Amino acid sequence: QVQLVESGGGLVQAGGSLRLSCAASGRTFSSMAWFRQAPGKDREFVATITWSGRYTFYADFVKGRFTISRDNAKNTVYLQLNSLKPEDTAAYYCAARREGATGTRSYEYDYWGQGTQVTVSS
Repeated sequence: QVQLVESGGGLVQAGGSLRLSCAASGRTFSSMAWFRQAPGKDREFVATITWSGRYTFYADFVKGRFTISRDNAKNTVYLQLNSLKPEDTAAYYCAARREGATGTRSYEYDYWGQGTQVTVSS
């Protein structure tokens, strides 16, 4: 059974940092990604990484503030969030793709975690 379990969210002041983790189990994946969804808004792409870790891609709004990485020995993907802004407040979701290239659209991913809340105060 495939499981993606996120952790690491919380409340932080503007300018602060958090590190999100996504522990995967059940199979291997061609790529993994982070999306986020703020109240009243659509889910949006944040970052993606291939299973090898050689290729990463970010949404424009990240602008060097976030870093996606992975530890295959632990089957875990991370999202380091730096210089956080109040507009980064959202539920952050981990997603995994069975096969194929990385993507930025939610429908391209086959498995999803339950989400972890990030709240940034001003």
